[in-house]
Amino acid sequence: MSNKGKGGRTERELLMIFSRNGWRCVRVAGSGVHDESPCDLIAGRTFGKKRFAVEVKSSKKSRIYIKKEQISDFILFSEMFGLKPVIAIRFNYEGWIFLKPQDIEDSGKSWVVSLENAKKKGKRFGQFFG
Repeated sequence: MSNKGKGGRTERELLMIFSRNGWRCVRVAGSGVHDESPCDLIAGRTFGKKRFAVEVKSSKKSRIYIKKEQISDFILFSEMFGLKPVIAIRFNYEGWIFLKPQDIEDSGKSWVVSLENAKKKGKRFGQFFG
């Protein structure tokens, strides 16, 4: 399966988790296809009036690298629409971990999310969105 196919499957998996937990969630058209897509999912809930822009990443490795420009555009988009930005990470066999953009590390050329840092600073679905 291509990386695009895996990414779409991962986004749909997370969309279902939001739905099962009482959230409304949509995939953003064109996410992962070109640079004009600001995020992967938008999720909202009436209770507590919570709204999030979600960037979804997954890997079988212990580090995920994200272009600095992608994160900048993601944060700008979130602010323009009054959404809180969240990075949803899934490492194989670890489940979903959610991070605020300020919790990812600067590697110089890009931002990096290590499994170790994600476990230290990240939260599980119920903790982050509960």
